[in-house]
Amino acid sequence: MIIIMLSLTLIGSIAVIVTLKYTEQASTEKGPSIDDVIKASVDVTDIKTNLKSNNYISISFKIQMDSKKAAAELQKRDFQVRDIIIKRLSDMSAQDFEGTQGLSTLETDIAKQIDQLMENGHVVKIYTTSKVLQ
Repeated sequence: MIIIMLSLTLIGSIAVIVTLKYTEQASTEKGPSIDDVIKASVDVTDIKTNLKSNNYISISFKIQMDSKKAAAELQKRDFQVRDIIIKRLSDMSAQDFEGTQGLSTLETDIAKQIDQLMENGHVVKIYTTSKVLQ
């Protein structure tokens, strides 16, 4: 009887440990919470410039970094980020913004160039928060 009770207790303990590990692993696979994303993000707002096709664009981004430390560094490099974006936009025409592919390409190019600037961390994702093309 004692052996059966010890066996059931052992099996129950193992089941609890496995369940806790599984739920802990599932919660870490979801990724960062929205609060963590916001804390590790930097707003680059209201960039206005001419395009190669003589059109005018006003655009804003939210750049998500991999850590708060990287976001703080990026905040200090705001002038360099704006320079990268303006130069990249100057090489684009209005046709480059047709559909989602043009914006995705722009976001990818900007992310690569920002990553080259950074000493700590890297860009996780760039979100286009507003765009007006005239």
